[in-house]
Amino acid sequence: MKLLLVEDVDKLGWLGDVVEVNEGYARNYLLPQGLAKPATQGNIRSIADEKAKRSEVRLVERKRLEQACAAVDGAEVVIASKANEQGHLFGSVTEKHIAENLRAQGFTVADEVVRLGEHIKEVGSYKVKLKFHAPIPTDTGTVAEELIAMVSVVVVAEGGEAEGTEQGSASEQAEQAPKQVGQTTEQEVDSGTMESQ
Repeated sequence: MKLLLVEDVDKLGWLGDVVEVNEGYARNYLLPQGLAKPATQGNIRSIADEKAKRSEVRLVERKRLEQACAAVDGAEVVIASKANEQGHLFGSVTEKHIAENLRAQGFTVADEVVRLGEHIKEVGSYKVKLKFHAPIPTDTGTVAEELIAMVSVVVVAEGGEAEGTEQGSASEQAEQAPKQVGQTTEQEVDSGTMESQ
């Protein structure tokens, strides 16, 4: 069944796109929710102006995301966390911790763009992927393309090894931390399977 989308629908299409969907999905969800209308010439003409405006907004948003992605690519995040002598954290470092650190450095990063296969639970140095979803207008509609940035995340033990010792700078701790616990200096943190738009 062909329908005209009158709103953006995640993983289906954007306002103004004519999409082919099964009848059950159309009658039980898209039409009752007001997300689509029958794909008649009159309906298509009626939302042409709104489609053009939304397309311009998406272009502006894409440029903003491209700039944010380019700016954060290669950045370093240093997070101090409580850990035992073997380097195992009491708790874990999550996507939110990494995003908050990047925002504190002045980068525009939402929590959901940080992709960890699993939370970080040990002191060490990690490469973490950031995925920005940016809309791209095309002749046949608009598709979402991912913009990828990589950041280095260095997790160090909070405080010194012994009480009364002076704590070095974060970058000094970052250099020492992987060696102290016998880890390699770089560990790859897989992006996982999570998707968002």
